[in-house]
Amino acid sequence: MAVSIVQSTTESITLQITIPLSQSFLDTEETIQSVLNEAGTVASGEALKQFDTDGSAIEMGGMNWTSKGQLPKTYQTPYGTVEVHRHVYQTSAGGTTLCPLEVDARNIMTSTPRLAKQISHKYAEMSSVRVVEDLRENHGRIVHRSFVQTLAEAVGEIALLKEEDWHYQTPKLPAEVATVSLGVDGTCLLLCEDGFRQAMVGTLSLYDAQGERLHTTYVAAAPEYGRNTFLTRMQREIEHIKRLYPNAHYQGLADGAPENWTFLEPVTDTQVLDFFHATQYLDNVAKAIHPRNAKHQKSWMDEHCHTLKHEIGAAERLLAEMETLVPQRVSQSVQEGLQDAITYFRNHHHQMRYAEATARHLPIGSGVTEAGCKVIVKERLCGSGMKWKEYGAGIVLSLRTLSYSQGRWQQFWSKINRYGFTFVE
Repeated sequence: MAVSIVQSTTESITLQITIPLSQSFLDTEETIQSVLNEAGTVASGEALKQFDTDGSAIEMGGMNWTSKGQLPKTYQTPYGTVEVHRHVYQTSAGGTTLCPLEVDARNIMTSTPRLAKQISHKYAEMSSVRVVEDLRENHGRIVHRSFVQTLAEAVGEIALLKEEDWHYQTPKLPAEVATVSLGVDGTCLLLCEDGFRQAMVGTLSLYDAQGERLHTTYVAAAPEYGRNTFLTRMQREIEHIKRLYPNAHYQGLADGAPENWTFLEPVTDTQVLDFFHATQYLDNVAKAIHPRNAKHQKSWMDEHCHTLKHEIGAAERLLAEMETLVPQRVSQSVQEGLQDAITYFRNHHHQMRYAEATARHLPIGSGVTEAGCKVIVKERLCGSGMKWKEYGAGIVLSLRTLSYSQGRWQQFWSKINRYGFTFVE
């Protein structure tokens, strides 16, 4: 062996390491990693023993538990596998067993917490096949794909089960929060049995008085009928952020989907329709006014988009102008596009107060939420050939929202380290 234990106490472990050198430095580096992994495995095995009991009976849940003896079990660590003999407890009634070592060490299934943290973070970013390859190539660790999936699902389950009990602190921000912008949107992913369905993404973005974004919390849920899980999560986050920033201005920002505003209006002070969605409808109007002149269409669009963004009351004036138009010699699609624009502005002109919002340094574009749809959902769940079960998609989304909301991934693991989470055999 290249690693041997020199001394092991309850306070420290001293190892002796021998690293053979090679004429190729790359080969030497590979050897160094291999030997360090061996050292990590040996040290982990010794360290785990410190969390075992002395075999005495324990009382838990009003019941007396006695040791069945020190039974062997293999654990997965970031460095390799290690077999540890540890006390396993059971009541006189039999049935469920309990291993205090696993509870106190914060092991998750057969994994040590550090490996569970590594794998679940990687799984949030890439497929299980790529995680296996990454561990082998970059960490010198060989694990099975099924282990990666099972472990990541276990971590995701903890996140889902504890989402009501574990509250996360907003990171310390460089400026005072003046505005909280709330956004909701959906994007499709492919489910195994139901075909393409819409996953939901929500954002809670904090802005300073000058309109600079300071922080964004992401919320997401797998496709579901009624959106109840998603809306419950959003409501919980909104209540939490309102306790933190009761004097901030709360703004709803989304596209024109009625269900978005049904949720956002009661929890916000003002509502702003995404500026880009509004301007898309103006393109239909430009084609109706200048049906055969692309240059004039662009000129009309530039002028009226600028007006819509910077002049108070512009949306109402544009609507009145559209309602008086009588297009000549245009196609049916152009005529329908004009009518769609008129209907859209009739329904949403009260949410198009862009000049007022800009003057108050409020955001007028839902790009943060739409980017959330891309980053949280599309980049991970919509790769070529990917199909998901609702449960699996939910696990990945829970991991990604923790990972992409600044500070939450670290806080999540701090809570596991502090409170633990017991998996019984």
